[in-house]
Amino acid sequence: MTSPAYVRPAGPGAWTADIRVQPGAKKNAVEGLLGDRLKLRIAAPAVEGKANKAVLEFLARVLGVKKSQVSILRGETSREKTVRVEADAPQWP
Repeated sequence: MTSPAYVRPAGPGAWTADIRVQPGAKKNAVEGLLGDRLKLRIAAPAVEGKANKAVLEFLARVLGVKKSQVSILRGETSREKTVRVEADAPQWP
């Protein structure tokens, strides 16, 4: 299976993905592509790291991995983030 453009290998058993987050949405959802990033709507507000935590939990659930396997590499304080997933070829939305 070919990975989408926003997903890149990051070593054995790991992948990175570029995402754009819209915090404060009505519900968590994968919105689709926005340029070269995957857009996520996240219900949590962007205060005190709540949206970042919700992003990690949501991605873990969508990708079928443990929360500890998903981390934010870049963009902790930005809507545009790069996340890392420790898993063999996750099924990206």
